[in-house]
Amino acid sequence: MLHRFKYLTRTVIAYSGVLFAAGISSALAADPTGEWRVADGVANIRVAQCNGSMWGVVAWEKTPGGRDSSNPDPSKQSRPTLGMPILIDMKKKPGAEVWEGQVYNAKDGQLYSSTITPTDPDHLEIKGCVLGFLCGGETWTRVGPPIPSSPVNSMAKGTQKPITPAPAPAAKTTTGTASAAAKPGQKPTDQIGDICLIPEIARAR
Repeated sequence: MLHRFKYLTRTVIAYSGVLFAAGISSALAADPTGEWRVADGVANIRVAQCNGSMWGVVAWEKTPGGRDSSNPDPSKQSRPTLGMPILIDMKKKPGAEVWEGQVYNAKDGQLYSSTITPTDPDHLEIKGCVLGFLCGGETWTRVGPPIPSSPVNSMAKGTQKPITPAPAPAAKTTTGTASAAAKPGQKPTDQIGDICLIPEIARAR
């Protein structure tokens, strides 16, 4: 009887461990924050929660010095693409691990209705549609860990310094140098920091 009890106890513990691990995996899969490499590898997008919405900005460029030259607003055509919002004010869809909002396509300067869906801990599916049809999408790959919620979301401005997420692993440009000037053995400088403090995002709060 004692042997049978020990066997049942071990079985329950093992089964609970499996469920716990599955729960952790599910939680990780549902977190779209962090740094993501776009499908064609030309940029990393840093995604963070700002005031209850998901936002994503360009945090690294394979070819530095890009400008938003296709923007229909002439006043924005000279703005740097580094630090530019790409995922805009994305809200979580009730009952699903999907966030809905807009995505900015710097190639044509247009905004599209979009969704983001974590398909597993290391992949984020992006879909965009024009007027509800002509939909397309791609999958981004994680290159940086999930980002804690920014202090600017939950406390008065100036009461605490913002969290600066750890930079993504050093990526090489077409010339073989890191995304920001750094001596051999040093990590590249994080030029973006807390994306919730970017003026365009801060104004949307």
